[in-house]
Amino acid sequence: MREGLAGRLQHPRRSLGDRHRSQALKFLRLADADPDRVSANTGWAEQNARQALLHDFTHPENWRTLAKIKVSISDEVGLRALISDLFSVLGRDPEQVKQLEGVPILDVGTELLEAALNRDHLDPDIWHQSMDESMVEEFCSRFEELDLSDPRCNVLFGRRVERLWNSEGDDVCIPLARILLSNRPQNFEMWIELARAHERRKSFDEAWFCYDQAQTTAPHLDIRDQFRERMEVQMETGKRLPWKQPSIGVRDQFLVKMQKLSSRFVQPIAIETQPTVDENASNIDEIELSRLLSSGEFSTAFFLSRRLLTRGEEWAESYLQRAQKGLDSEDDIQIP
Repeated sequence: MREGLAGRLQHPRRSLGDRHRSQALKFLRLADADPDRVSANTGWAEQNARQALLHDFTHPENWRTLAKIKVSISDEVGLRALISDLFSVLGRDPEQVKQLEGVPILDVGTELLEAALNRDHLDPDIWHQSMDESMVEEFCSRFEELDLSDPRCNVLFGRRVERLWNSEGDDVCIPLARILLSNRPQNFEMWIELARAHERRKSFDEAWFCYDQAQTTAPHLDIRDQFRERMEVQMETGKRLPWKQPSIGVRDQFLVKMQKLSSRFVQPIAIETQPTVDENASNIDEIELSRLLSSGEFSTAFFLSRRLLTRGEEWAESYLQRAQKGLDSEDDIQIP
């Protein structure tokens, strides 16, 4: 299991979330019971509610509890930010919240949050059970339009795709998994799911790329090496068969596809007008990598630098490391 914040995002700690939520509600009750310590108790309640949401963003009660506290302390700015944050987790456009400017958010904010939670369940099993055929089609058709860069959103939609994989199969879910990974390439678990799907379909080159990405991201795993063993051994006879890793050209095509997916929200800049943001840049690819990193497009920079490394461009290693650090920094969630 991955350590650090990225691992905690991938596997929310429900027990810790429940514990902090319970503490938040206790301090909220104390605030009602002791008028002389209202400020102190609501402060502790808010702090624990934020911790509950940080530990487990998949439990709707954690969102409701923090929203209740925001209302109790008349924190209009905080409640608006919390609703916007929920919209980001649900893959919606936070800009929709701006339409509520001028509306008394303290009066309607709780109802808005409740409507969002009831319509789009955070629990992947409840969400999946609520989906019929037409809803699945709608979900898939709008998937590419969503901004899944928020790491919590990526985890949430990854779980939804896993449920759909069991009911809808590879044809539906392979494109969805690619989109998820184009936004968050450090999601090694989704790389493994995608690799297994390609292996089932006997798309062995694609499977190799995905296993390779998974093992590169999580070096403690040996799934790429296990795949190599499966490819080299003929199960029927036990004889070893010759198998070669995909050529550099084929690897490049795979990374080009992922790079295009990751940059679908990026406005391209013409080379002739593009500023040189790195004074040491000596070629167009290096200039583009510098621009992507400067503008925070870490996923696109990740796949471009990986492409260059597969071609033997060793100088791109430092850019890959910077892109990876940038992706990891996006996991640093701030609860409103």
